[in-house]
Amino acid sequence: MEMRKTFHEHLREVKDEVLVMGSMVEKAIKRSIESLKKRDLDMAHQIIADDVKINRKRFDLEEKCIELIATQQPMASDLRTIISVLSVITELERIGDHAEGIAKIVIMIGDEPPVKPLVDLPRMAEKTTDMLRRSLDAFINRDDDSARKIVGEDDEVDKLWDQVFRELITFMAEDPKTITRATRLIWVAHNLERSADRVTNICERVVFLVTGKMEEIGASKY
Repeated sequence: MEMRKTFHEHLREVKDEVLVMGSMVEKAIKRSIESLKKRDLDMAHQIIADDVKINRKRFDLEEKCIELIATQQPMASDLRTIISVLSVITELERIGDHAEGIAKIVIMIGDEPPVKPLVDLPRMAEKTTDMLRRSLDAFINRDDDSARKIVGEDDEVDKLWDQVFRELITFMAEDPKTITRATRLIWVAHNLERSADRVTNICERVVFLVTGKMEEIGASKY
């Protein structure tokens, strides 16, 4: 009985650390778009440096999960939780990579004048971070209904991505001088779109955690 109590205490600590990692990733996305809007290269460099901390957090959590499996002999339901944690932190680390990718694009852009006002990209980032935050709440609360709902909201990010892509292609067609600047913004939008897809993967893990079933929810990903 004492061993089970210790196990669940450690598992609770692991889940708390998942939320910490999620907060780090959410901050990275928000700051990457802020650095783009402000052309803040110092902030962009800091985001890149901080990505090492996100990676380290993932590795530390992986080690803790492996230790729990090796030393605590978790029952089936608890093992499913640990497996889900391992999947979730992998997705979080990759979302952090997307934020780092945006920061690198910001550095490439430098002080170039914007092709168009930055309206849709911040909206994509805001929606993505909102979905991310709620997906982790659903994970902690084992709320598969909320997770399924969040997956449906990915369509909003996809529509914004399509809109940004079409507008920037139009700019390039009308003025070839904008091709490089427009292409870089397309890269930013793609990083955000892929981040939202990663959130849907987290939601699918929530469903697995609750139901024990592996299933792809919503439209197929690419």
